[in-house]
Amino acid sequence: MRKLIIFLFLLVFNQLIYSQDKTDLITIEYSNISKIDVINKIESISSYKFYFQEDWINENILISGNHKDKSIKEILTSVFEDTSINFFIDKNKIILTRNSIIYDKLPDNYFGNKASDSNVIVKSGNPIFFQQYDSIKNTKSTNIDPITLVGKETSNSASDLYSLSGYIKNGKNDEPISDVTVKSGKTSVNTDKDGYYTLQLPYGMNIIEAQSLNYTKASRKIMIYSNGKLNITISEKTNQLNEVVIRGKRKQNLRTAITGVTTIEAEGIKNIPLVLGERDVLKVALTIPGIKTAGEGSAGFNVRGGKEDQNLILLDNGTIYNPAHFFGFFSAINPYTISKVDIYKGSIPSEFGGRLSSVFDITSKSGNLTKFSGEGGIGPVTSNVTISTPIVKEKSSLIIGGRATYSGWILRSLKDEQLKKSKASFYDLFTKYNHKINKNNSLETTLYYSKDAYSITSDSLYKYSNRLGSLKWKHTFNDKNKGELNITNSEYKFNIEYDSNNLNAFDFGFKINESQATIKLNYTPNDKHKFTYGVSSKLYNINPGNFSAKDPNSLLIPINIDKEKGLESAGFISDNYKITKKLLLDIGVRYSVFMALGKSTQKIYQEGVPLSEATVISEKEFGNNKTINTSSGFEPRLALRYMITEDFSIKAGYDKTFQYIHLLSSNTTQSPTDTWKLSDLNVKPQNGQQLSLGLFKNIDYEDLELSAEGYYKKSNNILDYKVGANLLLNENLETELLQGEGKSYGLEFLVKKSEGRLNGWLGYTYSRSFIKLDSPFNEEKVNNGEFFAANFDKPHDFSAVLNYKFTKRYSFSANFIYQTGRPITYPIGKYTYGNAEYTLYSDRNKFRIPDYYRLDMGVNIEGNHKLKKLAHSFWNISVYNVLGRNNPYSVYFVTKEGQVKAYKTSIFGIPVPTITYNFKF
Repeated sequence: MRKLIIFLFLLVFNQLIYSQDKTDLITIEYSNISKIDVINKIESISSYKFYFQEDWINENILISGNHKDKSIKEILTSVFEDTSINFFIDKNKIILTRNSIIYDKLPDNYFGNKASDSNVIVKSGNPIFFQQYDSIKNTKSTNIDPITLVGKETSNSASDLYSLSGYIKNGKNDEPISDVTVKSGKTSVNTDKDGYYTLQLPYGMNIIEAQSLNYTKASRKIMIYSNGKLNITISEKTNQLNEVVIRGKRKQNLRTAITGVTTIEAEGIKNIPLVLGERDVLKVALTIPGIKTAGEGSAGFNVRGGKEDQNLILLDNGTIYNPAHFFGFFSAINPYTISKVDIYKGSIPSEFGGRLSSVFDITSKSGNLTKFSGEGGIGPVTSNVTISTPIVKEKSSLIIGGRATYSGWILRSLKDEQLKKSKASFYDLFTKYNHKINKNNSLETTLYYSKDAYSITSDSLYKYSNRLGSLKWKHTFNDKNKGELNITNSEYKFNIEYDSNNLNAFDFGFKINESQATIKLNYTPNDKHKFTYGVSSKLYNINPGNFSAKDPNSLLIPINIDKEKGLESAGFISDNYKITKKLLLDIGVRYSVFMALGKSTQKIYQEGVPLSEATVISEKEFGNNKTINTSSGFEPRLALRYMITEDFSIKAGYDKTFQYIHLLSSNTTQSPTDTWKLSDLNVKPQNGQQLSLGLFKNIDYEDLELSAEGYYKKSNNILDYKVGANLLLNENLETELLQGEGKSYGLEFLVKKSEGRLNGWLGYTYSRSFIKLDSPFNEEKVNNGEFFAANFDKPHDFSAVLNYKFTKRYSFSANFIYQTGRPITYPIGKYTYGNAEYTLYSDRNKFRIPDYYRLDMGVNIEGNHKLKKLAHSFWNISVYNVLGRNNPYSVYFVTKEGQVKAYKTSIFGIPVPTITYNFKF
């Protein structure tokens, strides 16, 4: 009987509960209406009344739903999913809140004992509620912005760490800023090159600070409830035009895993006295340890013992094949359009490939999104101007830059008689358009063109040009995933016109065109991992040379060398893995594939004998886009950093790289008339490996950065040439080529001071670079198959770049450079053979030209720093080669009256004074 009573009681109780639930259930259907309309519809079909501020809800977002017999809690959870809106139900009253939760009772131990179980306090019919802001009431008042609410609070919010991410932007033009330190308490991160950061924070009140050397510090109070976003805008310091000559990313030398990386910012190099007063980012790079050139006024770079063709030079992701104007004296890119250059000479990120030695990743400036602005300079040889304007304010902008030369007078002042009679001119144009589609999408497009024309003799005209176009689409998928699509096309070509008064006048030309598409994605699952991955594909089209007579009656025979085509594709992935607070691993891999493509005729040579026209056994025809040969390579990239102390770290790195394109040059240095060749059946791709180890130390109270790096590099299939090789218009080019081994090693030391009255850096490099050309056949051996010094081997290299600031407006700058003379092959005797006399030369590169050293000085005068003025000005008065050192550029030999005599040529054998005026508005 007792059991029956209990059963009946439970049955009745259950029916009451069911009945009560049934009365609370709502059926509602809506399609493409706003959330406010949904609220109004709920109020119209039920007894519920909502309380909220309408500006919390975006009426432009339309939603659809179908709820049958659902509770009001289920319906509202669905309606406000993916928003920051919470809700509190009190009988028939529904209170909406933004971010936070309304609590109807105090948490346990709020007053030291159990909280009251009382419900919401009611006064005059309106509910009064408590929010969990314990941390707010304990926060000291500071003079910073009001509290920003981030994320959406849940019942278990207080038990977790949350991810705060966003962009740090320049308040002047709304552009992202890299290498800004974002910190909260003892937790800090640096923004990446896109200005993006991710910071792990505890639930509740936090104070966020963003700071950088060139920008004022910004602070924000935030109440974080869950993962969320916060963009912070910071302003440039008013003393932006001051002092710093070159600056690496602040503490990057300590914190990042990769070795051998340097960042040069264009704003910081204006005080360096350079030749003819031109502000030149790429020339400043030559003062960095590990980066050299074969001689003064030479184009190209030799990075850690690598050849000139082993450097990938990028402008907004597009390749620049010849980065030099005016015989190598100026870079081919207007310095006023450059934002910064990241130079990778040690650990190269896996997203880059196709070169063995280095990457020069040049990022251009973006236009001003808020107002019309510009800057320019007037010098003794060049003038340039760059202007920027918003197209749609705060959304899109355009920047246009141009530079031209009036250089005839400087050529006439040179000591070399041949150069005195020469002519040279150049110009370059640049434009970039930025467009912010919405908060998750943006577009950038860059167009660049440069052209040089010079004449060494009165009847010859040499012309060469670079052309580049790039398009970048950046997309943010969510807090953890973002990506970008890059499409680029670049072209380099040169032309030689010989205009004689006879039938020998001719045209000769060369052209290389490259098109590339890259998809790069970033995934940041947490604060320990940051993945970068993607794919790229690049199509090469090369016209190796065409030769034609200008006069139809000429006896010159037209020559057209078969065009070359190749497709280089790669996939890459890397992980920046924070193993512990002290140990950071950057591990990646790249796998590249190169296909040489037709239309082409490839010669097949007899095996076991030297390549020559006599050893050709057959020819093989390949149709258009048919695969001639396929090469591939696995390219691991590994970098490791260990923090010994907070200001002292050790790094190690290993890289393997492949290169499928080769520079053909019989000169000591890179020349405008050098040509490029793709790997094929008879020319193998280059590959190289590098090991590096470095120690990095910062002394904050002295603002000093100290580093010591060592490296060892080996490479295979390095291209060289037989003595007397003919590289132009040669249909059997492979018979003139040699491929061998390369090795280099070195130690690099750098002391850098970025701020204070005295700032600058001292750099020293000891390095060696060797090549070995060995073969079973004597005609393919050089120096008996032993290693010999490369043309750019300079064991000792010292540079000092210093700036002393007398006042805020006046400063003094000086450069000093010393380098060991480069190797050269000397004649060492004579011999007679067959009644003819011949010169006997030493082993290749056994001797050296005299050492090189140069001192430059300059005085810098800035205009006053008033904020409200038409333009800010800057004068640079400098003297290049103050000591008048007659540094040899080359040494050549002439036989006169039976004697061999040596002569040396110099570029600037006298001091060269310049005055340059720069302005900015």
